[in-house]
Amino acid sequence: MRVLHVNTSERVGGAAIAASRLVEALNRAGVEARLLVRDRQSGSPHTVTLAPRWRLRLAFLWERLRIWVANGCSRDGLWSVDIACAGADVTRTAEFREADIIHFHWVNQGLLSMHQLECILRSGKPVVWTMHDMWPCTAICHHARDCKAFGTHCHHCPQLLRPSARDLSWQLFEAKRRAYAKGAITFVGCSRWMAGEARKSALLEGHGVASIPNTCDSNIFHPGVQADARRRLGLPGGKLMLFACQKVTNVRKGLAELLRALQEPALRPWRGQLTLVVVGEMAGSVARDIPFPVHVAGYVSSEADMAALYQGVDVFVTPSWEENLPNTIMEAMACGTPCVGFSVGGIPEMIDHRVNGYVARYRDVADLAEGIAYVLGDAAHSLSCAAAGKAAATWNEDAVVQQYMQLYDSLLTQQHTAS
Repeated sequence: MRVLHVNTSERVGGAAIAASRLVEALNRAGVEARLLVRDRQSGSPHTVTLAPRWRLRLAFLWERLRIWVANGCSRDGLWSVDIACAGADVTRTAEFREADIIHFHWVNQGLLSMHQLECILRSGKPVVWTMHDMWPCTAICHHARDCKAFGTHCHHCPQLLRPSARDLSWQLFEAKRRAYAKGAITFVGCSRWMAGEARKSALLEGHGVASIPNTCDSNIFHPGVQADARRRLGLPGGKLMLFACQKVTNVRKGLAELLRALQEPALRPWRGQLTLVVVGEMAGSVARDIPFPVHVAGYVSSEADMAALYQGVDVFVTPSWEENLPNTIMEAMACGTPCVGFSVGGIPEMIDHRVNGYVARYRDVADLAEGIAYVLGDAAHSLSCAAAGKAAATWNEDAVVQQYMQLYDSLLTQQHTAS
């Protein structure tokens, strides 16, 4: 069986990491899987790069230009939507011709156009699309937030500065409807929450929807000795709380909410004992504005170093406003680190409230502080053991790979029966 996975990047971003891990896991299980990307960051023999790069760059710039113009030449919202107006011709690659199944992940920012999607579907090859956010089931947005228009027909998009009856969201909804009609797609939500949102979409009527989680490499992410991890990375003593994301200045990742939570009464007993460890791009730029001990780790690209960070801290906090199935929570729990996060997206599926972490009410900073205090308290050891156990049982490589292999087999069987 040959499966071609397609993602914009190989290692940058949660979807890229999840796709790369799945490809490597499938190959270890005997499936011939390849990852086709625009941006390559490793020397993996299973990754191939689309060419020519200049054409992909032009596709990216053309899409941003159209969004910018449609938004009244404002940069506000420039990165919260994608319109798939230009992209690469995946069907011309040898990897596409040789593949039995095409498996999409995150294919935005000039990688895949609706026209190219139509061409792929017309080929008759089974298509799987893992939804790392809501873009495949909405018109242009990656997270619909409070908007429910995707259940009928997108228009007057609240994420555009100039919404209208026939704005970009209406136009792309129509383009997606036409493209999706050219063949069958099986959409896979990484979380049960995402699969549930997908089933509400008018775009996905007539297509299959399943739920399969991402996988986590237990050879890298596993419990360790906290003191050893701290020595290796030069972490300070006392209680350590970790906040990590790709770019800490992204307001939707919730650093502002976390900082407010640290001023709440529930955490007063921990003042003088608690240090915030910050990981991500721009971490240094925000550290000077935090009025309590901060250890800046910066951007961490090594998975081994990231695992040591999880092992070295006492709690991982993810105060994001929008999430699907965060790799960071999966990794932290696999390392035996209890997590605290808001009740949003797939987070309540990952963290079992007061069993292996704490699920705070959405954007309630007082409850977030209560959760951090709870995890740091007397139940810390039992929470740690439960977190590691949940990760081993739920996101282990074999279980996830088997679910995908069963899906692939069923699609190939349907294809052969139909022919």
